[in-house]
Amino acid sequence: MESPFKGKTGLTRLWNALHYSFDGLVDAYRLEDAFRQEVFLALILLPASVALRIWLNLSGTAHALMIAAVLLVIIVELINSAIEATVDRVGLERHTLSKRAKDIGSASVLISLLNVLAVWGCILAGEF
Repeated sequence: MESPFKGKTGLTRLWNALHYSFDGLVDAYRLEDAFRQEVFLALILLPASVALRIWLNLSGTAHALMIAAVLLVIIVELINSAIEATVDRVGLERHTLSKRAKDIGSASVLISLLNVLAVWGCILAGEF
């Protein structure tokens, strides 16, 4: 069965998409501890990146990479939370495929966090 929302086009679709996205952000913040923690981390790191850019005279590209690495964590966490919600919707019983999906989603968040360390480390060490 096709979604009844798929028929909407133009500004109506864009308006609805904006609302759905906002609802997703609100739900993620309200219901997902990890998302809240990563938002808190971003609220520390993003202003710190501005201060570091000024203090260390970093290039715009280096600063953009620092910001992108932090925002990537938020994006990956949202996708991971969506995967977890979908798996839980299908069934709450233990199943190896459910565990695999959740573990792989979690691994993607870990990799994105390690990416922050790598990008920031390279830039702060003067390697970029």
